[in-house]
Amino acid sequence: MELFGKNNKKINVKKGKKKAPVWQQFASNIVSAILIFMLVIALYGLITENKKNVAEIPLSEVATLVTKGEAEKILVESDKLTLTLKGGEEKISKKETGVGLGETLANYGVTPEQLAAVTVDIKSESGFGYWVLNILPFAIPLVFLVALFWLISRQVKGAGMQALSFGQSKARIIDPNDKNQRVTFADIAGVKEAKEELKEIVDFLKNPKKFLDIGARIPKGVLLMGAPGTGKTLLARAVAGEAQVPFFIISGSEFVEMFVGVGASRVRDLFKMAKKAAPAIIFVDEIDAVGRVRGGGMGGGNDEREQTLNQILVEMDGFEPNEKVIVMAATNRPDVLDPALSRPGRFDRRVVLELPDRDDREQILKIHAVKKPLGPDVALRVIAERTPGFSGADLYSLMNEAAILAAREERKEVTQYDLIRSIEKVMMGPERKSHLLSKKEKEITAYHEAGHALVASVLPYADPVHKISIIARGHAGGYTLKLPLEERRLQSRKEFLDDIAMSLGGYVAEGMVFGDITTGPSNDLQVATALARDMVTKYGMSEKMGPIALEGAGGKTLFGRGLNEKEYSESVGAQIDAEVSKIMNDAFAKARAVLMEYRKTLDAIAAKLMEAETIEREDFEKLLVLNGIAPKKGEEEKVVEEVEKRIV
Repeated sequence: MELFGKNNKKINVKKGKKKAPVWQQFASNIVSAILIFMLVIALYGLITENKKNVAEIPLSEVATLVTKGEAEKILVESDKLTLTLKGGEEKISKKETGVGLGETLANYGVTPEQLAAVTVDIKSESGFGYWVLNILPFAIPLVFLVALFWLISRQVKGAGMQALSFGQSKARIIDPNDKNQRVTFADIAGVKEAKEELKEIVDFLKNPKKFLDIGARIPKGVLLMGAPGTGKTLLARAVAGEAQVPFFIISGSEFVEMFVGVGASRVRDLFKMAKKAAPAIIFVDEIDAVGRVRGGGMGGGNDEREQTLNQILVEMDGFEPNEKVIVMAATNRPDVLDPALSRPGRFDRRVVLELPDRDDREQILKIHAVKKPLGPDVALRVIAERTPGFSGADLYSLMNEAAILAAREERKEVTQYDLIRSIEKVMMGPERKSHLLSKKEKEITAYHEAGHALVASVLPYADPVHKISIIARGHAGGYTLKLPLEERRLQSRKEFLDDIAMSLGGYVAEGMVFGDITTGPSNDLQVATALARDMVTKYGMSEKMGPIALEGAGGKTLFGRGLNEKEYSESVGAQIDAEVSKIMNDAFAKARAVLMEYRKTLDAIAAKLMEAETIEREDFEKLLVLNGIAPKKGEEEKVVEEVEKRIV
């Protein structure tokens, strides 16, 4: 691939194939040499096999055979005699060099008449075959040794070259002229603020002069932060696509090797390539793999990871304003990055990518639906409303799963029902149709999910229920799908308490109806307990502990703070445990009070579940109305209902 660098000079970037390890190549060459040697020996053996089996006799016996008339032919090769008898048997013998055959046999009493009855052939010593047969036994070992030494020297040289190339960068390069891989801002929905921030980077790469003339310095580095699947890598590629510059992409883990100094060498090589191809963008994905806080922890202060990080810091410091190389990096753990890496002058600008809101989710769904034939009943707005908390990657998976479902059922269009089923599949996994419940297990599961749904419907700060099912999905035997009435970024203490009570609704229902507890609520207990602990240690929502944060948002870091560091004393830990226990017990009592008051409603929901296995929102709200419980409605839904009443 050819990239254009400074002054429109071509820069050749070779994409090499992955080579086998050095030891494997060496062993392969040795085996090949041995096989070739054995083949040559076998061929030589075939050539000389017949001669090796011929018996050697003295000249006196040759003379006797000639005298008796048993000899048919004699082949003379220098001092070697090959005697062929009339029966076809061959014998070999030797005579004195420089003496003729007739003279030799005459000394043993053979007359000229007797010799004349035998065919005598004299073979020249200068033939090709003669020299081959005489030189080959000495040449073969010599040739083999020469070939072996050549292979060894070649292998050593190759190993040396590989050792030199071991420290070269493994970055993948995306050519700006490659339309198949080019990504622009038009291909990305949502993240409006992030795109506005990055348009300045694009403008600098296209028109750096207007910034330099006014004395402005464009940030050397841009750090993209956000949850997994929010589009960090895609956004970085879009910057390169908009600016039409080479895009060097590498993962942070690809710098780290078991050999000391390799990571730093790869960093140097990467930045050297980018400077030659400038203007260019370097993108380091998952930079927290090498950019963690230095010092302390495991590995001390001189491990390979820290050397790699130091080299990155040095290279970023070495940039000049006219270098026109932008370093972009992505991470979902900005809290563990070394301060020297995120300081001004290195990663000056931080761009946060939040999870998409309802409007953004609708736009993302439209982009992923471009090449998919949608049915007339598809309403992407509804799908966007039912997918709060979904990332861009989740929405892509949702649309893909819907298309797979349609293709599996041999339909040409994706329907709304396919999309709704895909939501549940992405959230909880596929249906386990082979997981058949017994009558007792089915009843327990129905009351469990009914407990969740009823508590969520009665408590004022819990989200409304959209669907209840006792069909097993993933690891869950059943599920209750609840969605917020509107998009929200903040959550109150009252909402947390009602959510915990809702999570315990299944646990309480099982104990109240059957007088026993199963393993079904285990995940509910884990989620509720974790939420209660966060309320106490992170959000300052404990009345006893007061406004204090005892744990970080990202948890404890492995490197940089030490493995055994405690952020609070044992006595404070005991108080935290007591507060968590109090929150859980209060939530248990709240859920139990709701289920005791609306026991008939609980029985009705459970009976409906055992009959239909799945209850959608509309049917569920009808059950609530019949039992005197008002369904929860959002502001938009209330307006629609008022309009419908006026029309009627």
